[in-house]
Amino acid sequence: MAKTINKVELLGRVGNDPEMRYTASGIAVTQLRLATDRGRKNGEDATDWHTVVVWDKIGEAVAQYVEKGQRLYVAGRLVQSSWEGEDGQRRYRTEIHAQDVVFLDSSRNGNGGYANAGANAQDDDLPF
Repeated sequence: MAKTINKVELLGRVGNDPEMRYTASGIAVTQLRLATDRGRKNGEDATDWHTVVVWDKIGEAVAQYVEKGQRLYVAGRLVQSSWEGEDGQRRYRTEIHAQDVVFLDSSRNGNGGYANAGANAQDDDLPF
């Protein structure tokens, strides 16, 4: 099989205070929205919103130190899921499951910080 890559890198602003929960097995899962801007042909900027999920100890650190409006660098992978809603319609979600997070604003954590989530992500336990 040929090598494949699933890697996403984002540098943006946090759109909401991170929301942390715990899976049934006690693993922290933190979710936040990250905004990135891109220029358009008419000279205006357009904002893209991304859902970012951070697991375990790194998720706890993000929940503790990151707040709405801060700049954040995230590297991870795309995870897509689908389910049937109560109305019978198929629903889809695309998330970035972060493996590396860099806190770019120093207002809460000293002088910025770097975190590596490693291989602790537990996709099957996602409580969102």
